[in-house]
Amino acid sequence: MLDSQLLRKDLPQVISRLARRGFVFDESTYNTLESERKQLQIQTESLQADRNKLSKEVGRIKSSGGDASAIVEGVGRLAEELKSINSELILVQSKLESFFLNLPNLPMDDVPLGLDESGNQELRKWGVAPEMEFSPKDHVDLGSSSGELDLEAATRLSGARFSVLKGRIAKLHRVLGQFMIDVHTEEHGYVEIQVPLLVSEETMTGTGQLPKFKEDLFMVGDQNFYLIPTAEVPVTNIGRKMIFKKKNLPLKFACLSSCFRSEAGSYGKDTRGLIRQHQFEKVELVQFVHAAESMQRLNELTSHAETILQRLELPYRVVELCTGDLGFSAAKTFDLEVWMPGQNCYREISSCSNFVDFQARRIGARVKNSSDGKNVLIHTINGSGLAVGRTLIAVMENYQQEDGRIKIPEVLQDYFSGDVYL
Repeated sequence: MLDSQLLRKDLPQVISRLARRGFVFDESTYNTLESERKQLQIQTESLQADRNKLSKEVGRIKSSGGDASAIVEGVGRLAEELKSINSELILVQSKLESFFLNLPNLPMDDVPLGLDESGNQELRKWGVAPEMEFSPKDHVDLGSSSGELDLEAATRLSGARFSVLKGRIAKLHRVLGQFMIDVHTEEHGYVEIQVPLLVSEETMTGTGQLPKFKEDLFMVGDQNFYLIPTAEVPVTNIGRKMIFKKKNLPLKFACLSSCFRSEAGSYGKDTRGLIRQHQFEKVELVQFVHAAESMQRLNELTSHAETILQRLELPYRVVELCTGDLGFSAAKTFDLEVWMPGQNCYREISSCSNFVDFQARRIGARVKNSSDGKNVLIHTINGSGLAVGRTLIAVMENYQQEDGRIKIPEVLQDYFSGDVYL
């Protein structure tokens, strides 16, 4: 959530910065609500002052043995009027809060300008796409030929955009998640955490999924629970209403979890195989950090995700998202895109973002400033380290052999008792 004081002090700047990401700020609605809030606030404060003044007068008169009944009646009338005005103020404040909850984050000044993904900028590449002396297959053909990727069974069980993995491919999927968690916890200093897959509306709102992306979520019956679209949601909300000690930051969590997305509005886009599923697994990296260190920590977190791709020897590139392609809550984002030979293109496999204080303001996550003792908002950053299903795809396609076998990346062979091929 944006700082309301920033809008009150420099609204033109906020409007301009939001326009960079293609967001049209409803200035008329904001000005109307803000004007009503100010007027009601002034009335409330004035009535409270009058009531307090009369209450003191009642006490003075009674202490001297006088009759204060008329003034007591006046205090009662002020109390009723104050109650009515306060109800109006609460309503306007609620409308303002709803207005603010629908405002995206401000992009950092150095985020490249662009209307959509065509404006994203490639920062660097790592690795070389494998040269194959045969026409590479995609993961669907590779998995279907062995019978270990069974999309038909998944359709019978649940419908489109689900999968059933069997045998060695199922094991490779499990091992990839384990490998990622092992590296992040043993080498990168993250604490492994397991969190609920069902969370409340308040929790979804805290990270920015609600109210903006309600159609992309799975709501469970009438229980007001939502299936998480990413572990970012519950892990970040660990910091809800917390005041951290400065010496304890950064806090770094790694979580391997299932994720659930309805993918509303994405029909016909990337629907083949495991690319865009309703249910998938992902390792999420979340850090709570000092404001002054957040860009340093974003670069660090991005390098942690890159380490997984490098250990697996998967070619990839790092792309900075432009203003028009930034996620709702993000101020800056680096995407990692892995090479997929079967599709002859790069595909996103991780998105690493700095949210600055946007999420922290929503969840009330603060740190005590050691210099003046005040509680200030922390910064939150997160990224995939990595999406397990897409990593599985990348391994299958980059390590495929002409006879259809899949070579096991060297770094994973110990998980398979030294075997070289699936």
